[in-house]
Amino acid sequence: MVDAYTPKPKHKFTFGLWTVGNPGRDPFGEPTRSVLTPAEIVDLLGEVGGVHGVNFHDNDLIPIDATEAEAESIKADFAAALKRNKIRVPMATTNLFSDPAFKDGAFTNNDAEVRAYALQKTMRGMDLGAEFGAQVYVFWGGREGIETDAAKDPVLAEQRFRNALNFLCGYSKERGYDYKFALEAKPNEPRGHMYFPTTAAYLALIPTLEHPDMVGVNPEVAHEHMAGLNFTHAVASAISAGKLFHIDLNDQQFGRYDQDFRFGSADIKSAFFLVKLLEDQKWDGFKHFDSHAYRTADRDDVIAFARGSMRTYMMLKHRVKVWNSDPVIKKLLRQINRESRDLESLCAYSKSHAETLLAMEFDRRELASRPLPYEELDQRTMDILLGL
Repeated sequence: MVDAYTPKPKHKFTFGLWTVGNPGRDPFGEPTRSVLTPAEIVDLLGEVGGVHGVNFHDNDLIPIDATEAEAESIKADFAAALKRNKIRVPMATTNLFSDPAFKDGAFTNNDAEVRAYALQKTMRGMDLGAEFGAQVYVFWGGREGIETDAAKDPVLAEQRFRNALNFLCGYSKERGYDYKFALEAKPNEPRGHMYFPTTAAYLALIPTLEHPDMVGVNPEVAHEHMAGLNFTHAVASAISAGKLFHIDLNDQQFGRYDQDFRFGSADIKSAFFLVKLLEDQKWDGFKHFDSHAYRTADRDDVIAFARGSMRTYMMLKHRVKVWNSDPVIKKLLRQINRESRDLESLCAYSKSHAETLLAMEFDRRELASRPLPYEELDQRTMDILLGL
């Protein structure tokens, strides 16, 4: 069915080899779906339709123990699948968390040899991503953390992480890759405590780097929701800082394990305000669905999952237009937002402005009595979301 909510490649929706290719394995059960090759995953996304791109970790594409001949064969099949399905590779990343060598982290590991291996593996991953035209390189520190604070000096661990990013920025510049680095935060899992647990923590780190212009963030819905935080606010901070280089869309209920649900499937109102922020700000980056179909899904249901992820975004995008043009919403916003150019200009500091403000008289009782119909505004939002 083709309608106004049907996605097109121009909408920049992407999926990972590890997302639609997830075989349904979880910590308590074996796979429930067949493992697909990278080329087969691209063909599946071609069947989904409207997909802009597919992303990968280095070992999603090339197994860690693959021979050179095996790697070349896999890459050739993958490239052919990309071409026949008209799908590109916008983002790549490195798996620095699955192999036992990284059991205590990669860039923050206490072992200098492991840290060196992590740099080598990432450089090779960057080479692989560049080979397929990736523009963004994501860093998720899956094992960068601790279970006991006795294990690591957190200041030293942060410095080691900073050193690694500085090194890799230099490598990207020297190779002419022109990557944008996007840092992805998470509060916990698989470590008990992760370094840089929130998007805000990475926004604080970036100005301390040697090449801060190259580095931004890749916030993920589930990772902020796990900690009970407002994801839209995290994304707003990234946009305000000019650092929203990539975004991971999925869904998550508070206090649970990392669920990676289909976008909008758990908290539709939060999803609406996220889409509203991205659309109102005219953010034009890649929108990556870092989520998995239910373990119960077969191949057809995985396709439904992928289509549903994009369709929900498109429907919410339409609801944003309805909300922004709704006369009741506009009336309420005019009542709530009391603008004054004179007062705004006074709030830009100068000695005279400070003296003027100090001399003014404010009627705090009158200020407190002004109505703020937020209940009505929120209910009108629900009416619009539910199509009433």
